[in-house]
Amino acid sequence: MSAQNQIPEQIDVLVLGSGLAGCATAWAAAEQGAEVAIVTRAHQPEESNSFWAQGGIVFRGHNDSPELLARDILEAGAHLGNPAAVAVLAREGPELVQKLLIDQLGIEFDRTPDGKDWHLTSEAAHSCARILHVKDKTGTAIERAFFTRVSEHPRIRLLRGFTAIDLLTLPHHSEEPLDVYRTPQCFGVYALDQSNAGIVPLRAKQTVLATGGIGRLYLHTTNPPGARGDGLALAHRAGARSINLQYVQFHPTALFHPSGTFLISESLRGEGARVVDSAGREFLSGHSGGSLAPRDVVARGIYQHMLEKGEPCAWLDITHKPADWIRERFPGVYQHCASVGIDITRELIPVVPAAHYSCGGVAVDEWGQTDLAGLRAVGEVACTGVHGANRLGSTSLLECLVWGVRAGRHAAREAASGAAYFPRIAPWRYERESADPALIAQDWLTIRHTMWNYVGLIRSAKRLERAREILQELSLEVSQFYQRAALDDPIIGLRNAVEASILIVRAATESRASRGCHFRVD
Repeated sequence: MSAQNQIPEQIDVLVLGSGLAGCATAWAAAEQGAEVAIVTRAHQPEESNSFWAQGGIVFRGHNDSPELLARDILEAGAHLGNPAAVAVLAREGPELVQKLLIDQLGIEFDRTPDGKDWHLTSEAAHSCARILHVKDKTGTAIERAFFTRVSEHPRIRLLRGFTAIDLLTLPHHSEEPLDVYRTPQCFGVYALDQSNAGIVPLRAKQTVLATGGIGRLYLHTTNPPGARGDGLALAHRAGARSINLQYVQFHPTALFHPSGTFLISESLRGEGARVVDSAGREFLSGHSGGSLAPRDVVARGIYQHMLEKGEPCAWLDITHKPADWIRERFPGVYQHCASVGIDITRELIPVVPAAHYSCGGVAVDEWGQTDLAGLRAVGEVACTGVHGANRLGSTSLLECLVWGVRAGRHAAREAASGAAYFPRIAPWRYERESADPALIAQDWLTIRHTMWNYVGLIRSAKRLERAREILQELSLEVSQFYQRAALDDPIIGLRNAVEASILIVRAATESRASRGCHFRVD
């Protein structure tokens, strides 16, 4: 084990996840004097939604204001957002972008041609251009800069290749019978060291979930492999409440190609790209905003067009823009499409809606605190109430930053406020049955096809009931298999994926009204 991977004896703040939300939390806590550990199942920090984010991060537009930004967020969220949380984001977010990302981390966002001002772009449902970007690789630039700063911090320890199995909670994991009278609380996590298959308890005064989203539960997704619902499942088994899980946002334009899904940034539509059919005709003109309507409207419009016309995808057309400008403004999209034989300066881009972002998650307050003492959640795994029933574009990175900093500072203060109680826990009981990769692969196909076909863009009571039956039967099989198996990351992920999928189905079934990105035909 490398020095970096040495397990600290005392952890004030334990952060599960190394995306922007996790990095912001760890940095803020360490700056307050806390001893921090970041645990990530990935061996490279790039495996996060933050790193993959293309479009940008909300800043301040000309003639903009916190009130105007808050209004746009609430309107995009079908007025189901928490006004208090939205006000926090609108008030603190742009200021943090300036102080932390620009002034301290020195991120070079794109500027206007004369170099005097930031180049601000627009996206669907924004009332003004207010989005900072680094070409079409904004998340990459932010994540790399922040991760480097966090990695160099003397009070932050990074544990790569560790997979969280279950949260440690009182009284459940305590061997002291009288702990049943204590208030339920989280005091760390059981984690699998992927390097040697050892399972270790990581005890912490404060634990923060920053595990990302659920996109990989669906057949088509823009998310990286780690977005499999780990945090939702961990929190649910520990007894923490989750809310708004029915609101799964599908990005309207992911590349449709045998090589795999790739996000085609909404910024292309913000810069004038049009959604068209195979003949080059726009078909969203009947919707308010057309190709720049809110994401749920565009995604359902494309999906419905595909069903009605029997076409496998729609197309995105930006060929009317100068070729040099396209290559300069969208180098990532241009290069990826070119690598699979598509020249976006001359050809239409085949696109399909794909699971992109979970607007719901583990319920938290304005400091990231869940209803389980000692446990916080930030980023996509959390539901702050900001996004309501549909997320406004480029607010996700901003929410990661704001709630990461808030949760980190508050967790550090809580950790320093008094001595922690860490009970005796039983040693882990190892099982030795080998997993069959073919069975795991088939179970994943069942989950992804079930969620896509029955719990996707358009839902109904019959579809959701079919999904529930399939997933509950699969859950029983996976649970029995899990109890006998020698644990590894794929098995842990499969267990979490089934549980998270059932939680989403349950929320979608109970929510009978169509709102935002939850659409029911019945």
